[in-house]
Amino acid sequence: MPHFRIARFLSPVFILALLAATPAAWAESVTLTLLHINDLDRIEESKGRGGLARIMALVKQERAAADNVVFTHGGDTISPSLLSSFDKGAHMIDLYNEAELDLFVLGNHEFDFGPEVVAERIAEARFPILASNARDSDGELVDGTLATWTAQAGPYKIGFFGLVTPETPDISSPGSVTFAPLLQSARRLSDQLREEGADLIVALGHIGIEEDLLLMRADSGIDLLLSGHDHLLVTYYDGQRGFVESGSQGENLMVVDVTLDMVESRGRKSFVWSPAFRILDSRNAEPDPAMAAKVQVYLDQLSKELDIAVGKSVTPLDSRRASVRGEETAIGNLIADAMRQGVGADVALTNGGGIRGDRTYDAGIVLTRRDIQSELPFGNKTVKLSLTGEQLHQALEHGFSKVEEGAGRFPSLSGMTATWSRSAPPGQRVKAVTVGGQPLDLEATYTLATNDFIARGGDGYAVFKDTVPMIDAAAAKFMASMVMDFVAAAGEVSPKAEGRVTAVD
Repeated sequence: MPHFRIARFLSPVFILALLAATPAAWAESVTLTLLHINDLDRIEESKGRGGLARIMALVKQERAAADNVVFTHGGDTISPSLLSSFDKGAHMIDLYNEAELDLFVLGNHEFDFGPEVVAERIAEARFPILASNARDSDGELVDGTLATWTAQAGPYKIGFFGLVTPETPDISSPGSVTFAPLLQSARRLSDQLREEGADLIVALGHIGIEEDLLLMRADSGIDLLLSGHDHLLVTYYDGQRGFVESGSQGENLMVVDVTLDMVESRGRKSFVWSPAFRILDSRNAEPDPAMAAKVQVYLDQLSKELDIAVGKSVTPLDSRRASVRGEETAIGNLIADAMRQGVGADVALTNGGGIRGDRTYDAGIVLTRRDIQSELPFGNKTVKLSLTGEQLHQALEHGFSKVEEGAGRFPSLSGMTATWSRSAPPGQRVKAVTVGGQPLDLEATYTLATNDFIARGGDGYAVFKDTVPMIDAAAAKFMASMVMDFVAAAGEVSPKAEGRVTAVD
């Protein structure tokens, strides 16, 4: 339940009596404090920031200082972390139960292990979970989720609903779960909540920045949007509507202090609200001891499995988000080479969105199982497909179609090269392709190593669904294990960007 100080000390009967006896006092302004995080799957801190222990310290600080507090999460937490590859995100639910999270919206990564695992995690949660625009195969809400949720701050009713990105089927594995359009859903749910007496409408969203702005500029009915998905640190208010996003990994706690009030004009009273934004940097918080101890138990479990050396990289590696989603990288080449060799394919293609370490490695680094698992945390497997040159060309066009948006579909390649144009429109960007040093033959048949996620159409790679599987997911090996074996067999590797992917104006 939300942390409202009055609810801890007064019985419901007494509160109703107080409301009836002193309406004037309750008409005075009230402050609602919203604490928001999003895209947090790494439980430990990094370079003195982030992680659940530091966030918990800030949350406790705010709860102690305010009367009406709601602690929210904008989705993407049970994946893709190191631990999630072992327990499919169960540790995250356990930790948020400990944190007494008030409200959560499903993100696309909640579906990474399929709808059955989503159901298991929802059942374990002691906090309400929203997925208001998501429906199962029977057209019902995803089991265990809510369409709306309400809280009270003084005399004011706050209505919440949750929106999950409609791109989820392309970028995750929701099975038969479908996602209704955002604006249509927002209008319907906002109207419903207002009819039920809500004064302020708050949407909890896991949606892209373009959709955030659409909901702010259109007649969505939303007053305040607490968003996620883009890993951006954003505050926005145009005088009527506002939205925030807290970055990622708990580096910041986004605080929105919302003043709720009634104003009188020409003898009529009307509700008004206004936000004030505070961004609390977690580096300024001492880790909460109780949460730190609980996190450490999970980290100790991981160390036994992961702190084992695999081999050395003679050259530096860069897995930062912008790099693997926008250019050829040494680590992308290393992964693609391991996949191609592992299944004996002509070529390999893997999506940058599946490389998740978001860090750099110095030359000479001794890579551990932890390093490789951190880079490939989704539990994806390396499959082998038979496809035509035309289908491979289509896949490359798709891979370069949203580079300017930082989309996860950007390809890392092995056994082939591709030249693409930044200025050409999507679908017409690929200018040259070679396979094994020879021009791509659109009529020829090739074998491709890729991951099982995009092989079934993930990240929008629909073309792969029409190919012929030679090694399917049931018979395939985990990508991370394949890379570990590749590095261990070599002892030393020296990957580098060498012109496999070339961008021209």
